[in-house]
Amino acid sequence: MNKRIITVLAKDKPGIIARVTHILYELDCNLENVNQMILQDQFAGFFLVETPASIDKDVLQKKMDEQTAGTGLVIHVNDIKDNNGTAMDTIGDIFLITTIGPDQKGLVARFSTIIARHHANIINLKAVFKGGPDPRNNVMSYQVWVTQDMDTAAMFAELRKKAEELGLDIRIQHKNIFDAINKI
Repeated sequence: MNKRIITVLAKDKPGIIARVTHILYELDCNLENVNQMILQDQFAGFFLVETPASIDKDVLQKKMDEQTAGTGLVIHVNDIKDNNGTAMDTIGDIFLITTIGPDQKGLVARFSTIIARHHANIINLKAVFKGGPDPRNNVMSYQVWVTQDMDTAAMFAELRKKAEELGLDIRIQHKNIFDAINKI
């Protein structure tokens, strides 16, 4: 079996996940992970699959294109190599960094630059900017992978300083603490 990642983009409509996963099932692929979201009326999905040895990347791409022709789905198939040397191969932890406050241009750029400068890896980001008079409608939530060799105290201090400069509330929590507090 070979690992592939399939990216699907389209105007949202019912049945996108059903169509993609049914094609994969018919091709005897094993679906390992799915992550999808809707931004306004746009669908974005990522499907991590194991394909039989007889189906290479090009064959899978062709089959996906043939079976979704005329649907408006934009599909890209890519090989995944062994994950040697990825950011999460080392011992580390996930921290949740959330800011709430008035919308301003460049917020994601400013905070992600600080995180990158400290060699931390953003593994998930959700930013919702609704504007309007209620600054609580504007939220950025980062899941950040940090390793033991990083100076997390310095990174957190720099993030807090930037939030204060920009008039934002910031919360930084270890993911395990966040999960425990928010467990139902």
